[in-house]
Amino acid sequence: MNGEPARWTRRHLAGPIGGAATTAPVIGLPAPRVLPHDDIWDLWPIQEEDGSTSVMRGRELWMALSAPAAGHPEERHDRARLRLLALDGDGWTDLGHAFADGASPGSREWSGSAVRRPDGTVSVFYTAAGRRGEARPTFAQTVVEARARLVTDDGRILLDQAAEHREVLRSDGVTYLPADDIEGGPGRIRAFRDPGWFRDPADGREYLLVAASVAASADADHAFMGAVALAAAEPGGWSLRPPLLVADGVNHEIERPHIVVHRSSYYLFFCTHRHSFHPPGSAPTGLYGFVAPGLTGPYTPLNGSGLVLRNPAEEPDQAYAWLVLPDLKVVSFLNYRSIQGQEPWQAGPAEARDAFGGTIAPVLELTLDGAATTVVVPASAGGRR
Repeated sequence: MNGEPARWTRRHLAGPIGGAATTAPVIGLPAPRVLPHDDIWDLWPIQEEDGSTSVMRGRELWMALSAPAAGHPEERHDRARLRLLALDGDGWTDLGHAFADGASPGSREWSGSAVRRPDGTVSVFYTAAGRRGEARPTFAQTVVEARARLVTDDGRILLDQAAEHREVLRSDGVTYLPADDIEGGPGRIRAFRDPGWFRDPADGREYLLVAASVAASADADHAFMGAVALAAAEPGGWSLRPPLLVADGVNHEIERPHIVVHRSSYYLFFCTHRHSFHPPGSAPTGLYGFVAPGLTGPYTPLNGSGLVLRNPAEEPDQAYAWLVLPDLKVVSFLNYRSIQGQEPWQAGPAEARDAFGGTIAPVLELTLDGAATTVVVPASAGGRR
């Protein structure tokens, strides 16, 4: 086990960042909404244990975050619920909320991952944000597992609503800073969220990657830093390990960490917003990554800087929450179109709502060649597959 995490530093980001090989095209309009009355974002498949996407009755099974499409789009995080979706040749089908009202120990449900077990049950790992029943949203975050059986009802595919929701992991307050902010919001809080499930083919063990926060190193001039935490499955539960990566003074909040094994190399991907860098705007919103010969490193930044995929300069916030699948397709959601003269998340509710996508973005693809990557726009970029 490698004891030293990879360090993502300003040295990696010192030169020009990105080019044609790492820039997504402008997404054309109109963009059809998957759910007409709800925003969806942060998409992920229900995986089989080999990493492939689960299929039931000829349809792929997916999950996403959802909230009613009303008010300022930034308020969706305070109402977020897990949604179950199905995908076939005719497109997306809404299967409703994944779990019953009040099932989560949190006041809302944030991102995670899901794996279908050999017995047919699904382990849904997600972030419980806040506390059930709280009068106003707080930002405490823990990792929860709900083990649910897939059932059918009048032809619909559902998750068993009787599933138990158990907290399985939280920050230790030592290696990882407590994620217990009372006030805050996206980009302004400490993290312990977005659990990404992974089975290492090298040892067959299960792991969770978690977006976390660590204390600043002695030479960093930033108060705290984003990190990728690692937890290993043990007979009695999950055991926290040293981080795989820390953003050493360069980034406050990295999100949705996950690993893809390709040609025996381990590709660690995560995403972050431009306003989460220190100083803000010193690097673009995008998908970033590192590569290593094994799960615990040593890791090398992809393309020298770590940047894998960025939004185009004319639309710097058009998509977010990129997730790389084992076949190197990349899913994301439509975020904000540019608003002249101001940041879209700081605009008034009506103007921000008009600029917000709130649905699934066209799929991209990656090519990986050692530590070099290239974004590919597939012919089917107007919709998934």
